Amino acid sequence: MAAVNEKADTRRATGASGEELAAAWLTRRGWTVLARNWRCRSGELDIIARDPGGALVACEVKTRRGLGFGDPLESITHVKLRRLRDLVCEWRQAQEEAVGYVRLDAIGVLIDADGRPRLRHLRNLEQR
Repeated sequence: MAAVNEKADTRRATGASGEELAAAWLTRRGWTVLARNWRCRSGELDIIARDPGGALVACEVKTRRGLGFGDPLESITHVKLRRLRDLVCEWRQAQEEAVGYVRLDAIGVLIDADGRPRLRHLRNLEQR
Protein backbone atom coordinates (compact mmCIF):
# COMPACT_ATOMS: atom_id res chain seq x y z
CA MET A 1 0.00 0.00 0.00
CA ALA A 2 2.90 2.36 0.71
CA ALA A 3 4.12 2.00 -2.90
CA VAL A 4 0.70 3.08 -4.20
CA ASN A 5 0.72 6.15 -1.93
CA GLU A 6 4.28 7.03 -2.97
CA LYS A 7 3.29 6.75 -6.65
CA ALA A 8 0.26 9.01 -6.07
CA ASP A 9 2.43 11.49 -4.15
CA THR A 10 4.97 11.53 -6.98
CA ARG A 11 2.19 12.12 -9.54
CA ARG A 12 0.73 14.96 -7.46
CA ALA A 13 4.18 16.54 -7.04
CA THR A 14 4.83 16.29 -10.79
CA GLY A 15 1.46 17.90 -11.52
CA ALA A 16 2.00 20.69 -8.99
CA SER A 17 5.47 21.34 -10.39
CA GLY A 18 4.07 21.56 -13.93
CA GLU A 19 1.35 23.97 -12.84
CA GLU A 20 3.93 26.16 -11.10
CA LEU A 21 6.11 26.17 -14.24
CA ALA A 22 3.12 26.98 -16.45
CA ALA A 23 1.93 29.86 -14.23
CA ALA A 24 5.43 31.37 -14.14
CA TRP A 25 5.80 30.92 -17.92
CA LEU A 26 2.49 32.72 -18.55
CA THR A 27 3.40 35.53 -16.16
CA ARG A 28 6.73 36.09 -17.93
CA ARG A 29 4.76 36.49 -21.15
CA GLY A 30 2.55 39.23 -19.74
CA TRP A 31 -0.40 37.18 -18.52
CA THR A 32 -2.11 37.92 -15.19
CA VAL A 33 -2.89 34.79 -13.19
CA LEU A 34 -6.22 35.36 -11.42
CA ALA A 35 -6.71 31.97 -9.76
CA ARG A 36 -4.93 28.65 -9.40
CA ASN A 37 -6.40 25.28 -8.56
CA TRP A 38 -9.98 26.56 -8.33
CA ARG A 39 -12.05 23.69 -6.98
CA CYS A 40 -15.68 22.80 -6.77
CA ARG A 41 -17.47 19.50 -6.26
CA SER A 42 -17.22 18.74 -9.99
CA GLY A 43 -13.45 19.12 -10.28
CA GLU A 44 -10.68 21.66 -10.61
CA LEU A 45 -9.47 24.34 -13.00
CA ASP A 46 -5.68 24.57 -12.94
CA ILE A 47 -5.17 28.21 -13.96
CA ILE A 48 -7.53 31.07 -14.67
CA ALA A 49 -5.74 34.03 -16.23
CA ARG A 50 -6.08 37.08 -18.39
CA ASP A 51 -3.91 37.10 -21.51
CA PRO A 52 -2.08 40.25 -22.66
CA GLY A 53 -4.94 41.04 -25.04
CA GLY A 54 -7.46 41.04 -22.19
CA ALA A 55 -9.11 37.67 -22.88
CA LEU A 56 -10.15 35.57 -19.89
CA VAL A 57 -8.63 32.08 -20.19
CA ALA A 58 -8.92 28.81 -18.28
CA CYS A 59 -5.74 26.77 -18.76
CA GLU A 60 -5.57 23.04 -18.24
CA VAL A 61 -2.01 21.96 -17.42
CA LYS A 62 -0.80 18.44 -18.20
CA THR A 63 2.65 17.38 -17.04
CA ARG A 64 4.67 14.26 -17.79
CA ARG A 65 8.20 13.12 -17.05
CA GLY A 66 8.67 11.36 -20.37
CA LEU A 67 6.82 10.22 -23.45
CA GLY A 68 6.10 6.67 -22.27
CA PHE A 69 2.40 7.52 -22.15
CA GLY A 70 2.52 9.98 -25.06
CA ASP A 71 2.67 13.75 -25.24
CA PRO A 72 1.06 15.43 -22.21
CA LEU A 73 -1.51 17.21 -24.37
CA GLU A 74 -2.72 13.94 -25.90
CA SER A 75 -4.50 13.21 -22.62
CA ILE A 76 -7.06 15.96 -23.28
CA THR A 77 -9.88 13.95 -24.80
CA HIS A 78 -13.33 15.09 -25.90
CA VAL A 79 -14.66 13.86 -22.55
CA LYS A 80 -12.04 15.94 -20.67
CA LEU A 81 -12.84 18.98 -22.82
CA ARG A 82 -16.56 18.64 -22.03
CA ARG A 83 -15.71 18.41 -18.32
CA LEU A 84 -13.53 21.53 -18.58
CA ARG A 85 -16.39 23.41 -20.27
CA ASP A 86 -18.69 22.43 -17.39
CA LEU A 87 -16.10 23.55 -14.83
CA VAL A 88 -15.73 26.92 -16.56
CA CYS A 89 -19.51 27.37 -16.37
CA GLU A 90 -19.43 26.60 -12.64
CA TRP A 91 -16.53 29.03 -12.13
CA ARG A 92 -18.40 31.75 -14.02
CA GLN A 93 -21.51 31.23 -11.87
CA ALA A 94 -19.42 31.40 -8.68
CA GLN A 95 -18.07 34.87 -9.53
CA GLU A 96 -19.60 37.91 -7.84
CA GLU A 97 -19.64 39.91 -11.07
CA ALA A 98 -20.81 38.74 -14.47
CA VAL A 99 -18.10 37.03 -16.50
CA GLY A 100 -18.25 36.86 -20.27
CA TYR A 101 -16.64 34.39 -22.60
CA VAL A 102 -13.81 32.27 -21.19
CA ARG A 103 -11.39 30.69 -23.66
CA LEU A 104 -10.04 27.19 -22.95
CA ASP A 105 -6.31 26.67 -23.45
CA ALA A 106 -3.96 23.85 -22.49
CA ILE A 107 -0.31 23.83 -21.55
CA GLY A 108 1.69 20.64 -21.87
CA VAL A 109 4.78 20.39 -19.69
CA LEU A 110 7.29 17.69 -20.57
CA ILE A 111 10.15 17.27 -18.12
CA ASP A 112 13.20 15.88 -19.93
CA ALA A 113 15.42 13.18 -18.43
CA ASP A 114 17.86 15.91 -17.39
CA GLY A 115 15.07 17.74 -15.53
CA ARG A 116 14.58 20.56 -18.03
CA PRO A 117 10.95 21.42 -18.79
CA ARG A 118 9.58 22.00 -22.28
CA LEU A 119 6.25 23.78 -22.45
CA ARG A 120 3.78 23.77 -25.31
CA HIS A 121 0.74 26.05 -25.29
CA LEU A 122 -2.40 25.20 -27.26
CA ARG A 123 -4.79 28.11 -27.54
CA ASN A 124 -8.54 27.80 -27.88
CA LEU A 125 -9.17 24.07 -27.47
CA GLU A 126 -12.73 24.61 -28.67
CA GLN A 127 -11.39 25.34 -32.16
CA ARG A 128 -9.48 22.05 -32.42
